[in-house]
Amino acid sequence: MCGIIGYAGPRCAAPILLEGLKRLEYRGYDSAGICVPAQGKLPILKRTGKIKDLKSVVPEDLPGNYGIGHTRWATHGGVTDT
Repeated sequence: MCGIIGYAGPRCAAPILLEGLKRLEYRGYDSAGICVPAQGKLPILKRTGKIKDLKSVVPEDLPGNYGIGHTRWATHGGVTDT
């Protein structure tokens, strides 16, 4: 199982995605990640554990006004940061 969220709009995407993932954490609590494309780059940030663990690796000034995020419940395979 998992939770998936996307955002496209005028505001900075990262805080909106993180808040949405916090609300979806019950759909998957083993790991989470976000991707917020900006300035020709495609940074993929992910962590095992809770959303707070992911939030700790997301830069405060991460630019970009669109992105996608997900939570994962490991029903198959292990829980890893890879």
